[in-house]
Amino acid sequence: MDTGLPLSMLKAESARSWLEFARAYVKARWPHAAAKSREGLTDTMTAVTLALLKDAPGRPDASLLRVLLRQYVFVAEERRPDISPDLGRALRWLETASMPITALDEPRLARSALEVLALQLDGQPAAASTFRRKRAVFKHALGYAVELGDLASNPLDRVKWRPPKQNGAVDRRVVVNPAQARELLTAVSYVGRSRGPRLRAMFACMYFAGLRPAEAAGLRRQDCELPATGWGLITLKKTRPQSNKRYTDSGETFDDRGLKHREDDIVHPVPIPPELVTILREHVDTFGTADDGRLFVTSSGASFSGSAYAQVWKRARVLALTPDQVESPLAARPYDLRHAAVSLWLNAGVHAPEAAERAGHGVDVMLRVYAKCVDGQRDVANQRIEDALAA
Repeated sequence: MDTGLPLSMLKAESARSWLEFARAYVKARWPHAAAKSREGLTDTMTAVTLALLKDAPGRPDASLLRVLLRQYVFVAEERRPDISPDLGRALRWLETASMPITALDEPRLARSALEVLALQLDGQPAAASTFRRKRAVFKHALGYAVELGDLASNPLDRVKWRPPKQNGAVDRRVVVNPAQARELLTAVSYVGRSRGPRLRAMFACMYFAGLRPAEAAGLRRQDCELPATGWGLITLKKTRPQSNKRYTDSGETFDDRGLKHREDDIVHPVPIPPELVTILREHVDTFGTADDGRLFVTSSGASFSGSAYAQVWKRARVLALTPDQVESPLAARPYDLRHAAVSLWLNAGVHAPEAAERAGHGVDVMLRVYAKCVDGQRDVANQRIEDALAA
């Protein structure tokens, strides 16, 4: 009665902008998220924010807006750099051009945001797993808006678009056999003057113990039982994932965090075969440890970056594999050593719960991911069916 406006228009006039909401959402999520999750959160909110802008005059270049959002707007205040005059002008434009969050009540705008998330910066389709991850972040943000009363309902519930289904199964072509794994580990020791030899034991942990790269990077001597003979034991307590400095709690490239999918005070014991025990003992005797006991560090005591050990692995593949195998997906990434480890355990007849415990997986996830990597099961099944038919 005071304004003469319909309620929908009145609400739109008083609603905060998408940019205001997105900043508040990131601020609320930041303290509780890991560095990689913060990075994904920033990527998603940047893409959606750029999709929800009015066609206002004086629009800055898209690359400048992207830098502004990724390095300043959607970063914790203490991590923000000093803002340049160009970025300051771009921020003022962004604040005036951002649509009100209530505009998302129109399903077409929510769909437009999804279409942006489904593409890479070069316009090519993003991987299905990437899209699903970003869509989940966007949907959670909209759910938070509903919780705060900014939206009446989640607009994505009315958009009939779902990403392609994924079972997450490992491509069996990436899985090496034990002989190939040993050839690769030997080849690693010939890469570079010291980098390859220092990394050989780290790659061995991925294969013989099924460790994730971040778990291997955080492994310390005090976490290892390495007897002179027989099986040893690794007790995982921390991981050391790598991310951009502006996303980590420490402000450094690497963060010390708890184990994946586990509480911070939960440890994860992994029995290791005598072959790995020998490799680790030789590694400690040759290279020693960092001041905090970490096993796999550079000559200066720093952690190896992901790009550094990926480059070593790339060169080792050329030395160890045939040309056709080098061109194939076989052990294309160091992480494929972990896939090979779990596949080996299952093929050897290790019960699924035990294999899952060693790998740090749930049983259902492990069977779904590695089901196609269990070799020789078809012949066993055929024989059992044949025996049953003959009975």
